[in-house]
Amino acid sequence: MTTATRLPGARMPLIGHLLELRRRLLVATAAVVLAGVAGWFVAVPVLDALRAPLVRFATEHHTLATLNYDSIGGAFDLRFRIALYLALVLASPVWLYEIWAFVVPALTGRERRVTVGFLGTAVPLFLAGCASGWLVVPHMVLLLASFAPSGSATLVSASGYFDFVMKLVLALGAAFVLPVLLVLLNRVGVLPGRAILRSWRVAVLAVALFTALVTPAADLLSMGLLALPLLALYFGAAGIAVVHDRRLARRTAAALEEREPVLLALDEPEA
Repeated sequence: MTTATRLPGARMPLIGHLLELRRRLLVATAAVVLAGVAGWFVAVPVLDALRAPLVRFATEHHTLATLNYDSIGGAFDLRFRIALYLALVLASPVWLYEIWAFVVPALTGRERRVTVGFLGTAVPLFLAGCASGWLVVPHMVLLLASFAPSGSATLVSASGYFDFVMKLVLALGAAFVLPVLLVLLNRVGVLPGRAILRSWRVAVLAVALFTALVTPAADLLSMGLLALPLLALYFGAAGIAVVHDRRLARRTAAALEEREPVLLALDEPEA
């Protein structure tokens, strides 16, 4: 039975899951490749924007600060990697949907509406997380470069610098999407809201460790600016999940109360 004709609640054999996984991987890969073509032409302006903090540092401190390519093909390799990262961001609506549709197969009408809500929330949050990382990068570069001794030149490896920036940007984008996944798991009955709320200590510790890893240890201000929205999103997701569980419990109780007189009438012996 194909994915298109599969009925809700029907079981799919292992080969069916593998075929569906292959199909969704092909769709996601095609979207990334097409977005990568566009990213190739946008890579030069992006590289100029990445280089801007170093140019600013060199101007303010009257020193040499520039990107350094350590091989003849380094410039081509960097442009290709910029295009790849841009492709992941531009194609995020497609591969996010493919991941969710594979995790929760055979969507009912209600679950399709939930999926639309997931995409409508996850994609803006992913882009907002990427934008937050992009805005923090110049401050981090200026702070770290300021530790160079006076009179020294700052020759930064282009490859290492790009990895540092893009890993931070994509990591924050993914972190901003995680609360949406918590809400969705709650909506499909996998994760109760109280369980999310009871894990707040673990969440605080995880956010603190995450922000410490993606920001310089000395830059406490950047850690705070990143940690606050992440914690706000987590507790917002927990609150939404708890409210949803309470509403579901009330609807279930009301449905049982409506059925109880009918059940009692059926149990009464005939005269």
